[in-house]
Order: sequence, then structure tokens, then C-alpha cells
Amino acid sequence: MKTIKTLLSFVLVTTLFTSCTEQIIVDDFNNTPVITTNQLLNAYELWYVDVNATKGFGETPFLQKAFTVSFINGVMYANNNIAGLGTNGDGFGIDVGEYDAYNMVLDVQHDIDGFSTFDVYEVDYDTIELYNPNNDTSYFLNGYQRNNFDYDFVFYDNIHYFLQEYDAWEKTYTSEFGAINEFDNENYLQFLAGGNDSQFRSSQDDNGLNTNNLIWDYTGFYGVGNISGNEFLKTLTLDYDYLDNEHFELSVINDSKIELFHPASETVYEFQGIGYIQYLKSGGNMKGKKVNKNKMRKHRKNKVTNPRENTRKV
Repeated sequence: MKTIKTLLSFVLVTTLFTSCTEQIIVDDFNNTPVITTNQLLNAYELWYVDVNATKGFGETPFLQKAFTVSFINGVMYANNNIAGLGTNGDGFGIDVGEYDAYNMVLDVQHDIDGFSTFDVYEVDYDTIELYNPNNDTSYFLNGYQRNNFDYDFVFYDNIHYFLQEYDAWEKTYTSEFGAINEFDNENYLQFLAGGNDSQFRSSQDDNGLNTNNLIWDYTGFYGVGNISGNEFLKTLTLDYDYLDNEHFELSVINDSKIELFHPASETVYEFQGIGYIQYLKSGGNMKGKKVNKNKMRKHRKNKVTNPRENTRKV
């Protein structure tokens, strides 16, 4: 009888202990502890969200809009913006919610999108799968440390999102050299998020106006392309029906200023971003947060394949 009581006591203590701690993943062959869910999520400082690898037809909004996510002491961080990528939050981005990780399950309470739960799978040494059973969709995340993540590559590979992160771009400089051309009259550009992700608007209103007071004279389509041998220089094509297409070489001066070189006239323009759109600001409440729910990353052919190339330390 004493033996039975002792055995029952051991079982009870064991049950209580395991219910209060995270279950450890066990190697079935060797029956030895491997790694906990938290240890897996903390193995890398940044998890790059490869939207091109997503499986399923659903969407988890906060993963769809994030370039990277990080899991630090119960707080989830994300780089949702291209502007400031690599400097915001020391490279982690901004606080977007809270999380709990246990038994290969990740529960996230997002500040905007609310609660989501995921099954966590370790795909290989630096890749995890987050499966959302509520929409039957899997996201695949690639792990990096901040000192070997190529922020520049991700920035320039997603430059079209950078253009969308301001309410408008105001022309602040036109070079004295260059032939007079129709684009000289355009003082504002706007690149629209959502829909087909390729519409722009332009205005000839005077400089110095509030974006809410601008009259947009024209709406058309735009495209951003690569220039072989120079990842920091892009092409920008604005489709004006009545002017044909306007072609530019696009370079970034800083996180809020771009330069457009117009080869046809050899004119150089500078545009300053106004009305920065922060996709979910950090803070304890929603007041003062400017959220654009139209901004979602799309599956694209030009996939981010190797952010480790040409690394830049934070």
C-alpha cells in the first residue's frame, strides 16, 4: 500500500511540474531533450518573412505586411516599413504585440489584428513554418542575426513599398541643366498601396500645400525595374497616356528623399516624402497610430533569396 501511495505521489508531482513549465521537444530516437519553442524562436534575432513561399489561400495580416519579425521576452517586434529599415528599434523594428510560446504553439496578441495562434515547425536549421489552423495557411520564416542580415538588399528589392510609405512626394529641386520638358510641370507624385499595387497620381499644384488640399491631375500606372550591375539604382516608369511614358533612373538619397534622373532631357529632380505612413506605431494604446490597412506584401517573381550578400552591420 505504501508503495502504491509513493508511486501515485510521484505521478501527481510530475503532472503538476510539467503543467507549469514549457514542454521540451524530445528526440524520439534517443529520448533526449532538444529545444523548447522559446529557444527555437530566440535562436535568431530576426525572422525574415518569405511571402513568396507562403502555402495556402488565407492571410494573416500582420505577417503579410511584415518584412521581419522578432520574439523578445514576450514582446513581438516587426519591421513593417522600408523607410528606416535597419535603424528602427536597433534593427528589430517596432513593438507590434505580445506572444506566448509553448509545446510548439505560438500565440500572438497583435495590437491591431487581435489574437492568432500558430503551430510551429522547424523546417531546417534556419527556417521555421508558422501554420495558422484558422485560415489553413503556412508562413515560412528564415532566421538571421542582425549583423549578417542584408538590410540594404531588402530595402532596394522592395523599393516600390518605400515609395508608398508617404502620403505624397513633393518636388524640391530641378537642375538648371537639362532640356525643358512636360514633366517640369509636375510638382507632386503619389504612389498608391492596395489594389494592383501599381497606380500613381501626379499634381501640378504649387509647392508647400498640405497633402489634403492637393488636386490630383492625373492617375496612371507605374513600374519599378532593376538596372543590371547596380542594385542601388532602379528604373521608374510613369505611364502618362497623353505624354507617353516618362522614364527615370531612381536613386535614394535618404529615408525620405529620392532623386529622379530623366534621361530624355538629362534633367535631375529631387522629391521629398511628406506625410510618413508608419505601419503600426509602438506604444501602449492606439491613440496617434496611423495605420494603412491597404499595405500588404504581394507574392512576387523577384524573390528575396539571399539577404546575406553585401551585409551591413547595424
